[in-house]
Amino acid sequence: MDRITQNDTLIDTLGNCTIDSPLTIPKFISDSQRIAVDIEADIIEQSLEKGKIPSFENAGPRKKIFFKPQNTRAAIVTCGGLCPGINNVIQGIVRMLTFQYGVKTIFGVKYGFEGLVPRFGHSFIELTPQFVHDLHEKGGTVLGSSRGRQDEKEIVDTLVAHDINILFVIGGDGSLRGAYDIYREVKKRNLPIAIVGIPKTIDNDIWFVDKTFGFSTAVSTAAQAIYAAHAEAIGAKNGIGIVRVMGRDAGYIAAYVTLASNEVNYCFIPEVHFDLEGAHGFLPHLEKRLYAASHAVIVVAEGAGQEYFDEPKLTDVSGNIKYGDIGLLLNNTIGAYCKQRNIPVTIKYIDTSYLVRSTPASSDDAVYCIMLSQNAVHGAMAGKTGFVVGSWHSYYTYIPLSLVTKKRKRIDPHGYLWSIVKQSTCQPDFF
Repeated sequence: MDRITQNDTLIDTLGNCTIDSPLTIPKFISDSQRIAVDIEADIIEQSLEKGKIPSFENAGPRKKIFFKPQNTRAAIVTCGGLCPGINNVIQGIVRMLTFQYGVKTIFGVKYGFEGLVPRFGHSFIELTPQFVHDLHEKGGTVLGSSRGRQDEKEIVDTLVAHDINILFVIGGDGSLRGAYDIYREVKKRNLPIAIVGIPKTIDNDIWFVDKTFGFSTAVSTAAQAIYAAHAEAIGAKNGIGIVRVMGRDAGYIAAYVTLASNEVNYCFIPEVHFDLEGAHGFLPHLEKRLYAASHAVIVVAEGAGQEYFDEPKLTDVSGNIKYGDIGLLLNNTIGAYCKQRNIPVTIKYIDTSYLVRSTPASSDDAVYCIMLSQNAVHGAMAGKTGFVVGSWHSYYTYIPLSLVTKKRKRIDPHGYLWSIVKQSTCQPDFF
């Protein structure tokens, strides 16, 4: 893990908290309660020798808050691609603000950051407990979304024009970078507006966040495709099932669904290079497997094997490189390889991307969404700003936007997770 200092973990605040919290609970969280960044004993000992252990602020309700609830106006925006659990988070924020803190005005921003720029013509909608009462049953986002950043100056102008005190940004890496830009613009103008991020990405690639919401649902949904691919593969002589899952730069879905299904023979992720041909290549190994077992199931993350695409690298509106379809490439390459060697094969290719993104949250994710949304509200009402709420070592913490946007979390090719994936599939290193 990259070493960070205590200064890297400090959360910005809008001012002194002088208002009694309206919550009637037996225990409040103190700002001094913190969670160590590293939990390995030797690392803690090294930190103690230097004077202080880097730690994150413990999330939760504060006894004193910054905003007067009856005067507070909040807004929620959802950005980027769809993900299971977005509606659950919206519902959780609205219910917490309304029922526990007594906030009367909550806006829903339509179509991502575009909705905070007047020239796009997207209106706000008022979010009430009645409006959100059944959102947990629905996939997608009731607010709509869009990709791409917008000018933070225009966005802050909109927040000021609507007297918004708190902006909740539900989004992934790119959206959180946008939130960080908004936070810096707010800070530059010395405005009492809290900017709060809630990490949304099924890729699970947010730094210093154990798990992003939607990831568990993505794995359980993708597992159904693995079972289908396995049934198709064993249903024919030399049957091959290829399942493509999401994961542009991090292969967490591919890795976890491989372990969860226990039916996968090959797993390919963006973090690990693989050769197709040659003495240690994938295709010769697959040929041997077909002779031995007469079937194979392959899971591949969308960002794996991109070095095999020669076309110019185009980008989308978010600045992300448009990746080639590695699943289709494997489908065609395997077919051509086997045809050349007179090996009869039956290949079934399943792309799970949009099925996984738009499904309602699983029970595990639904609980996680509630915890994230409630802790996001607690931090915001206490005047904390420029932070993301997440889970770290099974505690809920506040992490500065400046820290989580520095890099993306990825699977270590030499780490424990990838080693147990290889043990599960019995695949060698294909290079």
